[in-house]
Amino acid sequence: MTSLGSLTEFVASQDELVREAALTLPHEFSRCTYSLGPIRQAVYLCLTCQLPRGLCSSCSIACHTDHEQIELFPKRNFRCDCPTTAIPHGCTLHRSLEEENRENSYGQNFRGIFCRCGRPYDPKCERETMIQCLACEDWFHESCLHLRTRPSSREPSPVPETETPDHGNDTEDNQSEASSSGLPPPLVSAEDYDAFVCSSCVRSINTLRRYAGTQGVIMVVRDTEDSPWRKLGCNPLCADPPTNTEDDLLDIDDSLTAPGQKRSRSHSFHSEEPERKRQHISPEPSSPCLAPAPNPIAQAIFQSSQQPSDTEVPLTEGDVFLTEGWRERWCRCSRCFPSLSDHPYLLEEEETYEPPEDPDSALSLEELGMRALERLPRDRAIDGIRAFNDMRDDLLAYLRPFAQEGRIVGEADVRQFFETLHESKHGS
Repeated sequence: MTSLGSLTEFVASQDELVREAALTLPHEFSRCTYSLGPIRQAVYLCLTCQLPRGLCSSCSIACHTDHEQIELFPKRNFRCDCPTTAIPHGCTLHRSLEEENRENSYGQNFRGIFCRCGRPYDPKCERETMIQCLACEDWFHESCLHLRTRPSSREPSPVPETETPDHGNDTEDNQSEASSSGLPPPLVSAEDYDAFVCSSCVRSINTLRRYAGTQGVIMVVRDTEDSPWRKLGCNPLCADPPTNTEDDLLDIDDSLTAPGQKRSRSHSFHSEEPERKRQHISPEPSSPCLAPAPNPIAQAIFQSSQQPSDTEVPLTEGDVFLTEGWRERWCRCSRCFPSLSDHPYLLEEEETYEPPEDPDSALSLEELGMRALERLPRDRAIDGIRAFNDMRDDLLAYLRPFAQEGRIVGEADVRQFFETLHESKHGS
């Protein structure tokens, strides 16, 4: 029999549960984001619904509570699919039925698979941190980025009590070592970089490919198939970069256009926009190129990847890890700027929508009860207060013998009280 000890302890435990719930879900989930149009927002994949479509935070809780879901984390230019004809399960927040979203992009994450290895994510056995690409927003295993050896997934890694295993990252930083607990540190740790861009996206962005392997744009490479993986471009602090001539730039092949975070520290729609947010987002005409000299190793690897051979072993995937302050270090000459401006997230931090704060999230059970009574019509509120007072008097009378005899109130005793109360109501 489970002992409640005392009613005071029981009430205190319930208040603690309310506080924990407020910390876990501090937002108000009463509005579907469909009316906001395509925005960057947290997206949830509903596996129960027939089509692989995405839900906003509110609909994942209000409309699909009993469905199996996967959190995909922020996706840019995404509109909630819940109130559309693509999902047969009707939206409870956006009442009018909308046409299917034609502008949403549904990559492999919407089939429940991730990374270049195409594996599904299983939180019960996955031991590695997964890192989100800033550009395509897919998720990648550290071992697939050659940051560590792929660990055995037969058993989950031990996680300290203060840490929670996660598909991706916290709202600020992706702590590689935290969610890969029990494993040796990765070759590039969370403290070493601010954002990650996968190889496919690097190859599709000319200026980013040009910077690869230079100081502050880390690459992981190896010299031969048997060589250990090592880092290029580790030190972001360097002297003034050399000025490059047009002849230097012509040596870089701009024809590499293969198709294509640690989560970036994104601004919320509800956060105050910094004064410098709109600085330096336009080109600087007639200025010399201030980009660092291309890393010859990185450029040779990109050149050779144009004509891959079945017998060749890749010396790098071409992923890059951008260190702190990377947006301020871009060259904005007429040659470098165009491919950056085609991807605005490379020039300024993105706003990520978050639901408004729930004003009731930090209230106690008593305060929540009083708030509910205040919202009822007067006659119904009075009836509710009378019913509560009657139940209180009955409960005190039921518990008085326990107090007089010094007996502990057990779970079965509490259950018996409410069963008796239920029977008396139906009997009358």
